[in-house]
Amino acid sequence: MDQSDKLRLLQSYWYSPRRLHDSPTRYHFPGDRFLPNRSLMDLDRAHTLLTNKTTDFKSSKCDEVYQQKLIESQSLNSEGKRIMVFKGSSKSSTKSIRFVDELRQEMATISDNKSKQAPYRSIPKAEMIVLDAPGLLDDYYVNIMSWGKNNVLAVGLGPTLYLWNSVDQRIHKLFHVREEDNWPTSITWSEEARTLAVGYTCSNLQLWDAESSKLIRSLQGHSERITSTAWNGHILTSGSRDKSIINHDSRYSNYQTRYLNSLQKYPSYMILFAVRARNHLASCIKKHSDEVCGLKWSNEGDRLASGGSEKQLYIWEASKMSSSKFLHLFTDHCAAVKALAWCPYQHNVLASGGGWNDRCIRIWNTQKGICIHSIETKAQISGLEWNRHHKEILSSHGYSTGEDQNKLCLWKYPSMTKVGEFGNHEPRIINLCQVFNYSNF
Repeated sequence: MDQSDKLRLLQSYWYSPRRLHDSPTRYHFPGDRFLPNRSLMDLDRAHTLLTNKTTDFKSSKCDEVYQQKLIESQSLNSEGKRIMVFKGSSKSSTKSIRFVDELRQEMATISDNKSKQAPYRSIPKAEMIVLDAPGLLDDYYVNIMSWGKNNVLAVGLGPTLYLWNSVDQRIHKLFHVREEDNWPTSITWSEEARTLAVGYTCSNLQLWDAESSKLIRSLQGHSERITSTAWNGHILTSGSRDKSIINHDSRYSNYQTRYLNSLQKYPSYMILFAVRARNHLASCIKKHSDEVCGLKWSNEGDRLASGGSEKQLYIWEASKMSSSKFLHLFTDHCAAVKALAWCPYQHNVLASGGGWNDRCIRIWNTQKGICIHSIETKAQISGLEWNRHHKEILSSHGYSTGEDQNKLCLWKYPSMTKVGEFGNHEPRIINLCQVFNYSNF
C-alpha cells in the first residue's frame, strides 16, 4: 500500500461514523436526525466523488463489476448532480421480507384450522343396544317410532304402544287398542316431550300426557288412516291417506279438559268459556293427490315440508297455510317421498329421500327453490337424520336391487360422499329417529 492509499484510508476513517463512536469527545448534532452534521463533512470532496464519472476509486475490497453497478445505480441529472429521493425500497428488495410475512401468516392459518378441527371420532361398527320389537308393522308409509327430548322412545308394536326409558332401561305400556285393525300408524313426541300424538288406522288422532299416561283429547278431521304427524310449538300437523293436511291447535284440548274438570265448581263460568273456546282445526289443505306420508316442520317453524305417495314434495309457509298457497312444488322424485329432514345449520336446506323406484337423496335450497345435490343410494330410503354434531346426514334403507338393502348409510355434507355404512338388519328398516342425549349409553 503506497502513501496515497494510506492517506485515503485515513481520510475515510476521519469522516466515518465509527470514528465518532470510538472518540471520547461528545459531539452535538443539531440538524435533522436523518442527515449528518455538515460541519463534520468535506462537502467539496463528496461533490467531486459523486459527480466525477471518470474517477475510478479502486480498492482491493471492491472489484470492477461491483464498482460498475455502483456507478449505474447513481441517478444524475443534466448537470451531473445526484438526486437523492426519499422513497420506499424497490419491490425486489422487499420480496424476501414479504415472503417471510406470507409464510408466517400461512403457518398461523394452518395452526388455527388445526385447533378448530373436531377431534377424531370412530364410527361404530356394531349396535350398542338391541331391543325386541315383535309385531312391528312392515309398512313403508307408517311412522311408528319417535324419540323425545326426555330420552324416552315411543314405538308402536301392532295394537300396543310402548315407552322405553333409556336412562333406567324400563319399559312401560302406554295403552293397548282393543279394536281390530285400528293400530297406531303415526307417533310423534311434542317439542318439550310432554305430549305424545298418536294417529290411527281409523283416522282418529289422540293426544296423550306422558307423565300421567292419560288420554288428553281425541282430534277429528280426517276420514282415513293418519300416517304422518309433526309438531310446531302448540300446532300439531297431521297427514292422511285422505290426501289432506290438517293443522290442529293443541291448546284447545288442554283448555277443554281443564274446563270439564272444573265444571261442577264453576258451572256458569265454565259454560261461557267453553262456548268461546275456538275450534282445534286451525287450517286444512288438500293439494296432494295421494297419501301424505311425510311431514316435517323447519327448525325455525316458518316452513313445512310435506311428501306424498304421488312422488310430490311441497314446501309451505306457516303464515300462508290457511290460504292453501304453497311456496314450492318439487317433482324430481320418481317414488313416494317419505323421508324428510331440515338441516340444523342451514335453515333453508332440506333433505328428502325417495322410495323404491327413486332411491335418491336430494338436497334442496328452499329459499331459491332449486335442487343443489342429488345422490343415488341404490336402495329404498325410509328415513333421514342430520347429525347435530358433525356435518353429516344418516339415511336408513329398505329394499334394494343389490347388497345395499336394510342398511344405515352415513354421508358427508355437502360433498355427499359416503363415510360408512351399518348393517345387521334382517328385514327392511321402516323408521329412523335420532337420540337427543346419547351420554346415557
